[in-house]
Amino acid sequence: MATDLAFGSVPPYYREVYNIISPTSSNVSKELFTKLLVKSGLPSQTLSSIWELIDTKQGSLSRSNLYKALALVAWAQQGKQPSAKLLENFSGEELPRPELGDLSDLAPERTTSLTQLGLRYPDICQFDTIEVDLVPEKKGLFLKHVEYQVSSKRFGTLVRRRYNDFVALHELLLVRFPYRLIPKLPPKKMVGADSHFIEERRKSLRRWLTLVARHPALSGDPLLSFFLTYSGADVQHKIREIFRRVPDEFTTSELAARAKELVPPETHSEFANSRDQIRVILNGVSRLKQIADVLALRSHGYAADMAELGSQLTSLANEPHGSSNWATGGNSVWADMKKGFHIISKEFSLLSNKALQQAVREEDEVCERLNLLLDILVAHRELCERHEKGVSQDHNKALAKMLSLKKRQMQGVIRGTDAESVEQLETKMMEQESVIANVELRNAFSLHCLHLETQLVHAHLEILAAVLGTLVAVQIRGHSEMADVWQLIQPTVAKCLPDKNLQHPVNGTTPSSEK
Repeated sequence: MATDLAFGSVPPYYREVYNIISPTSSNVSKELFTKLLVKSGLPSQTLSSIWELIDTKQGSLSRSNLYKALALVAWAQQGKQPSAKLLENFSGEELPRPELGDLSDLAPERTTSLTQLGLRYPDICQFDTIEVDLVPEKKGLFLKHVEYQVSSKRFGTLVRRRYNDFVALHELLLVRFPYRLIPKLPPKKMVGADSHFIEERRKSLRRWLTLVARHPALSGDPLLSFFLTYSGADVQHKIREIFRRVPDEFTTSELAARAKELVPPETHSEFANSRDQIRVILNGVSRLKQIADVLALRSHGYAADMAELGSQLTSLANEPHGSSNWATGGNSVWADMKKGFHIISKEFSLLSNKALQQAVREEDEVCERLNLLLDILVAHRELCERHEKGVSQDHNKALAKMLSLKKRQMQGVIRGTDAESVEQLETKMMEQESVIANVELRNAFSLHCLHLETQLVHAHLEILAAVLGTLVAVQIRGHSEMADVWQLIQPTVAKCLPDKNLQHPVNGTTPSSEK
């Protein structure tokens, strides 16, 4: 969402640039700013002019000064001479966007600490952008299942998937990454799935796949890349066939042998404290989501009420009975009012549309983002429960896979080339046989993963701050738009209805317009 400066509205791209070159929300160094200017491709003389217009006396740039620089670069690329007056005289709604190309090489190096995630939410969003859309039903065909069109910005792919394909991926991810955040899938409703349920499940699948594709550990695994790129038929069976023997993360990780070194002595107490903290946050966010849902429902109800109000005025305007002199005694007020109702009813239709747009914004920009945060918080709760159950079950499974692999090697079983990625993991597993046999190392590795996953949850908490800002903006916009419509309705009512009716007090109360 765009924010406002004194000289104009800042487009989201400006914040993206700031997050890339200053992920810790600090000032931007002169060195990075210089590299950024060079990316614009402008002549050195023009870059010098922009440099002089921006205050860099402190040795670094503030966020607002960076935004000013981006605006000046954009104007310079349009052929305008950079000057302070360009900013002062700017009267447009949104500042122009500069063309800077690929900025990935400007991002500061991520911390190399093995016990720190070193990522903020904007960094996580850079991993991938996922879209999940319904495949339109072909006219005249009755389909027993729903198909989804799944796109990945990272892979540049567009594939079709069914719900059971997601189920297969979910099951395999739990086997491959038992100590990572794996969100829950939405339920499969076999009978009576209406359009509302189908749409809600589509949104839930998009959130689920987004969290998986943006997970630092899961995003680079062959299992996920197969799901997002494979274009053949029968995905759920194919993915199970290839990855059913996939070993879990511990058995192939290069960090497994050093796992005890990666667990700080205070881990157990910190784990208990952070688990309680995230439980409290989960409860709070759940309540916020309930309130946001009520806001959206209220807007839907308001839209329906205004539409009904307009409809009833139309019905009154079309009332078929004539107004005889016998009934009215010569009073023409009702006939005059009926003429006005026709015009006024259209205004209420506009009001209903504005309220409906408000409801959609509340659902998409507030409720849906709170749902994403809830998904990751619930996934953390379930991860803690899996850890509490102990690693002995996982340990026995890993040993069973090791024995099975040895038997297959002795029997000379040869697999097809489709399973090359699994074979590479199994090779790593054989190299680490002694490590795998150590259940203490597995427990330490589980705690190490839990440590990083807790940090990942905290990185996602930035969503809440953005949601609250969006909520305020959505409410301001919605109420402002509806107030504007009411302002339009007021003179229409005064014009189309008999004036004398507006002058009569009700119960001795003077109309507000006369006060």
